Amino acid sequence: MGMITILASVVLVAVNPLRQFAQARNSQRISNVNAILNAIGNRLAENRGLFTDTDCSSLPTNPTSIARTGYDLRPCLVPLYLSELPYDPKDGTNTCITSFCTSAGENYDTGYTISQASSTGRITICAPGAAESVIEGSKEYCLTR
Repeated sequence: MGMITILASVVLVAVNPLRQFAQARNSQRISNVNAILNAIGNRLAENRGLFTDTDCSSLPTNPTSIARTGYDLRPCLVPLYLSELPYDPKDGTNTCITSFCTSAGENYDTGYTISQASSTGRITICAPGAAESVIEGSKEYCLTR
């Protein structure tokens, strides 16, 4: 019995489930950031390089939260380019069920930020939650296109 206990504790230390869950969340964040940037790219391609219209204002030049109370990206992408706006698996929320997400109780905060460089026009989406404390050396994940 003592040998089994020792082997079980060695396996738990080697596997480190907290680190495994953090890595899974980071994989989801990478996928989400890619999906958002691809949807923005599709919108730009369909609109001859223009992002703004009656539903969407200019992209912010400083990193701004993608949220109903931050930069409201949802009306720009949902449902034409994404079925729903993805959100951070740990820090994000989305309770939207209607098209415009304006009914009582509806709100969203993806947990991601967006910015567009004024000099180059490149768009950056960041996932600040990727700096997981259980993964040594991890930091915010950003993708620019």
